[in-house]
Amino acid sequence: MSTAVFETVVCYSCGSSSYSDFVAAQDDLTGKPGTFTFVRCQDCGLAYQNPRITLEGIKPYYDNEYIAHRKKTDWGALTWFYNRAMDRHDVQKAKIVSRYVELDAGSEVLDVGCAVGTFLQKMRRLYNVRATGIDFKDLRENPTLRDVEFHCGLFYEQDLEEGRFDLVTMWHFLEHDYDPARTLAAARKVLKPNGRLIIEVPRLDSVTFRLFQERWPGLQAPQHTVLYSRNTLLRTLKQNGFEIVDYLPYGAFPAYFYLFAGAAFKVLRGRGLNLSKAIVPYFIGQGLMFPVLLGERHLNLAMQTVVCRKSESPA
Repeated sequence: MSTAVFETVVCYSCGSSSYSDFVAAQDDLTGKPGTFTFVRCQDCGLAYQNPRITLEGIKPYYDNEYIAHRKKTDWGALTWFYNRAMDRHDVQKAKIVSRYVELDAGSEVLDVGCAVGTFLQKMRRLYNVRATGIDFKDLRENPTLRDVEFHCGLFYEQDLEEGRFDLVTMWHFLEHDYDPARTLAAARKVLKPNGRLIIEVPRLDSVTFRLFQERWPGLQAPQHTVLYSRNTLLRTLKQNGFEIVDYLPYGAFPAYFYLFAGAAFKVLRGRGLNLSKAIVPYFIGQGLMFPVLLGERHLNLAMQTVVCRKSESPA
């Protein structure tokens, strides 16, 4: 990473510049070179990447290899299983949403960090909502974004109407964010008075982090800028004008991926995970672990989800 430009940052939560080294990570998923340091704030305990690659410099890490952008569609004999797994992910998101938000035709839904928009299409099919997506990378030519109002760029720089949305979702977005406070302020602004914000992120104080440490998939260096524990995530939301409706010690994203990838990263030690070669053992392992994974909601394996609403007054 000799060509990357790094910048020093202060704590995203309290603004302190006092920190101690926490963990050094590599780009275990793709094997791109470099070591990236996460620190822990000595004043509030938030873990974050410091120094970090500049906003302009991070763009190459969201290239065609980035799994959320789904450039690869042909997985041979396992294509059906892959597509089913991807759809199940969106189904699980929809199930979480349905517990907290009543949507119908004309409801406004915004997905921040929408990638190729399959979750928004699921919401359109289920509820006939008006769907809007925002992503750092311009993916508007993807067919799954058809009939979605797509915005490319940073969320807090978009010109969106105040009080417009019934639901704003951030599925594994906030841990990538370069300015969480501005992002949450933007979410608060565009939500309707009784709207809901749903956020899912990796959970730092989880079983899989204790297992894999510097090879924990939740580090995902250098794209992940912040590592949230339960306490730091809830505090961040409350500091930025939100009340907690519910906290879930799991998410829509399969915790099994963190178990599989963490074990693979330990073996590969920064050489990158070849997804084409890994897909067969991935599904075999998932089948073998199915009885254990039935209880993942109670095991604090990897994920956390928070449902919140605007507090009566800004923080």
